[in-house]
Amino acid sequence: MTAAYIVLFGLCLGSFLNVCIHRLPKGESVVRPRSRCPRCGQAIAAYDNIPLVSYALLGGRCRRCRARISPVYPLVEALTGAALLIAYWRFGLAPAGLKAALLAAAMIVLFFTDLRDRLLPDRVTFPGMAVGLVFAFWVPVEDGTAALLARGLASEASPLILSVADALLGALVGAGILFALGEIWHRLRKVEAMGLGDVKMMAMVGLFFGVKLTVLTLLAGSVVGSLVGGAFILLARKGAQYELPLGSFLALGALVALFWGQWLVGAYLGLFP
Repeated sequence: MTAAYIVLFGLCLGSFLNVCIHRLPKGESVVRPRSRCPRCGQAIAAYDNIPLVSYALLGGRCRRCRARISPVYPLVEALTGAALLIAYWRFGLAPAGLKAALLAAAMIVLFFTDLRDRLLPDRVTFPGMAVGLVFAFWVPVEDGTAALLARGLASEASPLILSVADALLGALVGAGILFALGEIWHRLRKVEAMGLGDVKMMAMVGLFFGVKLTVLTLLAGSVVGSLVGGAFILLARKGAQYELPLGSFLALGALVALFWGQWLVGAYLGLFP
């Protein structure tokens, strides 16, 4: 029964994330005004804003003008419900579950804003950094990199200090790698490889994850991006200069790392007994 409530809450949260996805890139408030049909301007009534249900009953159209409603709306709602359910299964009703749910919600927003508008809003990444750092004091970042460095320096530190240090190292590694790659590409090709939005996004992810899962996020996002980009160039014939939404691929990588990262890292390390 708890799982059902989690899914219902996730669907409702997904409805709010839709507002964030469509308004944050424009610098608009996510509180006011009420959602409206982009074609006729009719305010959407509460009974037409029930997650998934209203879209199905209306046939994916505005009640007043019958304009088509983007399928992205129910997709975001369904994805958010599924993400929160997986977070509950993996981490339970605990602070770690809340941490996972918040990061998943942020990644869903960033995935769609970068895919649609090529923008990773600071109004998501900056608060996300703050939340990630706060959680480092509350939910230990079980990375081990800081502890390894501490042993190398023949020093001891409390678990709390190690957790915060792991979070900060994760932010440094995530943002630093992307920034360095962007600078190298810019010097070699004289074109911008990525914006600072991607760098800030990975700083946020690093504060949640620590070093290992942040590196996994970069690897997973790069692999997916390379596959999708290569296929798109071949099929759509857009050419190598087509701008791909790197942030969207990194968001997918972060979700993989969030829910299955520990298993993947363990499986990889198990190859080297």
